[in-house]
Formats: sequence, structure tokens, C-alpha cells
Amino acid sequence: MANSKFSNQFSVRGKDLVLSSPKIMGILNATPDSFSDGGKFNQTDEALNRIGRMISEGAAIIDIGGESTRPGAEPVSEEEEIDRVIPIIEKAVKQFPDTFFSIDTTKYKVAREALERGVHLVNDVSGLKEPLLAGLCAEYDAGYILMHTQGNPETMQENPTYDEVTNDVYLFLKQKIALAEERELDTIIIDPGIGFGKTLEHNRKLIADLDAFRSLGYPIMVGASRKSMIGDILKGRDVNGRLIGTIAVHYHAMLQGANIIRVHDVKEAHDSLMVYNVLTSV
Repeated sequence: MANSKFSNQFSVRGKDLVLSSPKIMGILNATPDSFSDGGKFNQTDEALNRIGRMISEGAAIIDIGGESTRPGAEPVSEEEEIDRVIPIIEKAVKQFPDTFFSIDTTKYKVAREALERGVHLVNDVSGLKEPLLAGLCAEYDAGYILMHTQGNPETMQENPTYDEVTNDVYLFLKQKIALAEERELDTIIIDPGIGFGKTLEHNRKLIADLDAFRSLGYPIMVGASRKSMIGDILKGRDVNGRLIGTIAVHYHAMLQGANIIRVHDVKEAHDSLMVYNVLTSV
């Protein structure tokens, strides 16, 4: 494999993603029901325009998903998810050859179809519930994003409980990393799963302790964009009023070691990244 352990250069499918400073992953939801932008980009031309704009604003990675993972979301079939994302992926990978693309899916068949069309990463919010995904990514020399979750989107926020959240998430990721490495996959990015089966206090603690996850030896991604934790902190602010809160959370995450931030608002995130790069280079 290309990477035995994380260094500043993360290689997938013959392309080097340099992580000496954090990178921005832009979100493209090809869904009718995502919590923030559902229904806006589920037509191919609209999606391609949005992708082009995010790239021009500073996104190094575009994450394309066809199934909502908001709390309470119902699952969709493989066929429907494929119909939503593959027409976009087929055109986007060719139109934007210098950009990294990720498929946001938990399904083996969807991941394979996307990898066949040239995506570079599989973003799996299930936490490797389907172990075959690890072998699939190894087969294609692709990257795999391993996220912690408790439960599934339909039920995950009903009563999330941990003995000690940072330790529990750390041990979960460590176990799943070992499972992936057994399948000869070591191009892994880890994600503590902000908002996936976690209370505000759980999320706060994970971000505060993010540096602890560095010892797992892989890049760290954080995705808190417009999530309910920010609405809670801002005393009930709705999703459209959470931009500044998102910037603040992600800036703190970068200070704690995040290598990738996953966002809806690329331009604003890139502005904050430019400030971060200057201030931390002193």
C-alpha cells in the first residue's frame, strides 16, 4: 500500500493529498432530505455547478452523498442511491481532474460503482459495519474514511450513552483500524463522528480531546458543519444561522490536530484556513 502510517503526504489512487496544512472537504448532497441543503443539488447540472464553485472557493476534496444521514433519516435502497450519485460522479471526476472525490456511503455496491468511476475515497459513516468496504478500498488503492457512530441515523440521537466518550471512541476506532489493516488497507482517515449518536457534551469533549486521536497514526477529519451542537450552543439557532459557530468549532479542531474539515460553506472555511495557516506558521 501507499501509506504504512500517516505522514504529511497521503496517497490514494496515484494522487498525493498533501496534509502539511489542513484541507477542506466540500459537501455535495444529492438528496431531497439532507438537514441543511436537501433538494438543492440533486440534479446533475446543478450539482456540477456547485462542485465547480466549491473548488474555486478552496475545496481540495468533494464529498458526494446520495443518502441523508441526519438524525431520524430513513435509509434508501442501493439502486436509488446509485441513481442519485453516479451520473454526478461520472461527469465530475472527468470535469475536475485535479480534485479529490469522495463517495459518502455505507453500501458496498454504491462504493464499488463510485470507485469504478474514479472516486478517490469512501466516506463510511457506519464505522466499517460492512468490513468488505476495507478490502474494496484496498483493491482500488483508495482511501477510506472511518467514522465513529453509535446506532444508525434513524435512532442514534435517542439516548446516546458512553462510559467515557473519548476513550470509548478511541477504542472503537483502534479496533476498526486493526480490522481494516487485516484487509491490507492502510490509507485511512479517522473521524470521531461529531453528532452521530452523541450529546452536546459528548461532542464538546471529543473536540477538546481531539489531539488524543493522533496516536492512532492516521489523518483526522472533523465535520461539525451546521450541526445541532452549534444550534444548541447558540441557544436554539436554526441551521441557516450556524455559519460563524461552524467556523469557530472547526478552527478549534484544526488547533487540536484536525487535518481535514468537512463543510457546507467552503469560501468561509477557506478564509479561516488562510488565517490559521498564517498564525500557526509563526
